[in-house]
Amino acid sequence: MARSTNPAHPDRPSAQGVQGTFEDLGTHLADVTFVVVDLETTGGAAATDAITEIGAVKVSGGLELGEFGTLVDPGGPIPPFITALTGITQQMVYAAPKIDSVLPAFLEFARGCVLVAHNAPFDIGFLKAACAEQGYAWPTFAVVDTADLARRVLTKDEVPNCKLSTLSRFFRTATEPCHRALADAKATVDVLHGLIERLGSFNVTSLEELKSFAKAPTPEQKRKRHLADDVPSAPGVYLFEDDGGEVLYVGKSGDLRTRVRSYFTGSETRWRVREMVGLAERIRTIVCATGLEAEVRELRLIAAHKPRYNRRSKHPERAFWLKLTVEPFPRLSIVRECRDDGAVYLGPLGSQRQAEEARAALHEAVPLRQCSQRLTLRLIERGGARSCLLSEIGRCGAPCEGREPAAAYALHAESARSIMEGDVRPVVAAAQVRIDRLTVGLRYEEAAAQRDRLAAFVRAAARGQRLTALARCSQLVAARPAFDGGWELSVVRYGRLAAAGTIPPGAHPRPYVDALIATAETVFPGPGPSGSATAEEMECILRWLDAPGGRLVEVDGEWSCPLHGAEGLREWIDNAYVPAEPEGRGAGRPLR
Repeated sequence: MARSTNPAHPDRPSAQGVQGTFEDLGTHLADVTFVVVDLETTGGAAATDAITEIGAVKVSGGLELGEFGTLVDPGGPIPPFITALTGITQQMVYAAPKIDSVLPAFLEFARGCVLVAHNAPFDIGFLKAACAEQGYAWPTFAVVDTADLARRVLTKDEVPNCKLSTLSRFFRTATEPCHRALADAKATVDVLHGLIERLGSFNVTSLEELKSFAKAPTPEQKRKRHLADDVPSAPGVYLFEDDGGEVLYVGKSGDLRTRVRSYFTGSETRWRVREMVGLAERIRTIVCATGLEAEVRELRLIAAHKPRYNRRSKHPERAFWLKLTVEPFPRLSIVRECRDDGAVYLGPLGSQRQAEEARAALHEAVPLRQCSQRLTLRLIERGGARSCLLSEIGRCGAPCEGREPAAAYALHAESARSIMEGDVRPVVAAAQVRIDRLTVGLRYEEAAAQRDRLAAFVRAAARGQRLTALARCSQLVAARPAFDGGWELSVVRYGRLAAAGTIPPGAHPRPYVDALIATAETVFPGPGPSGSATAEEMECILRWLDAPGGRLVEVDGEWSCPLHGAEGLREWIDNAYVPAEPEGRGAGRPLR
């Protein structure tokens, strides 16, 4: 066969005489330079937590080109559970560089490459947050998520899950992942190479094909697209159900049709959701009058059905409360529910740890007994009560031994009641004195612990006071401007959304308000300060009420917060968590 040549270079083939191959249409994966990165952090939230270690490996064509690894001073304390998980201690990062010097070096190391990470949204999210904090524009990196690739390439018969440790064993990586950045990055390199070998069976050989492969919907998503055909374009709630009628997932949207259809496209990359779509056989929708009604209905349905694929709001009954008990010598107890028993409650709190920290802050201000025994005057007179170490160090008046009479102890109980119901200044003052003393003594870790206690108390008190104010209103009617020029209406009774509706543009509001009130749900007051709804529902309502343009139509009750309550201190306590180390390390910004 004759071959055309290039006249200027007879030894080279002419471009017109050679047929290109499919590999010429993109960048072959063997020619792509990947930077596989892994981070260790102080927590899971990029907005509030910090990076403690960066590890990265640069590879191309199966060969390692370079490594990047360093500890990073996070500018604050490393939580104990993070130290237990990663082995990174406060002492290890004491002399480490901070992110402002590490980040430019890493960006230069990764420049022009494709970033790879296992569960990439986590690592990339922290890197983007660091760039934003340091004033760097995030480079336009192409990103490959090995966890997402594994879910597409491997079957459940091959691996039970797509954790890095599981994939490491499956591909027999040379390095075992151990929650240290560089080791995990090296393990991810071997996982990436194993996945690229598998991609050949899917005819994925170029970077461009890899990108489109990662964005393509799964066959199961394509097969189930018809489930969204009859979904209306309106605000409301949707429920995915299996063939037996079990609710798999509950969600909400301002446009049900658009949201539900997105579950059957490549934009839905969450593997649990894809698994749920594969099990779903029908989608049930509930059209709502307003976005608030949709949000509240979603919470109620999740709490009622506890769908296996919903992660949040499934167990509102698991909240914690701080209770001042009703007995001759009251004490602070952590409980799981409010009762109409005359006791004072503070909360709700999200975890027992938060409840313990809030209780410790209150104990710093008021010398209540901390023992769990039930004290009665008769038990004390008979000498049957047990004393504790706190009485010996002056932290308790020892009513168990009769050294502090009931009348004197009642003053402490009344002080605690006053603090929990409104005036939090004694707790703040006691904590501030202790923090200042510890800071002067260069005991920054202990000062940070005191700050955490105070923050837990202030946040719990602020939340509880806002919810209590709403729960005490037998009826609250409010309106908010709607997008179409009309109004959204809500009737709230004892903290529970009793009715929701709309007023058309230009219509007189009174008939619509009266009709909505007349048809609203009958609600009875709940026990204690918890109201007749969950804390999450009441917080949804409060956010709706706080939105710009809102109007109070009717209020039956007093909707207000205490003058010296915790609501005004929330911004102040949040500012105390801005990382700063004026004199030492790890304490955060002192409270002033």
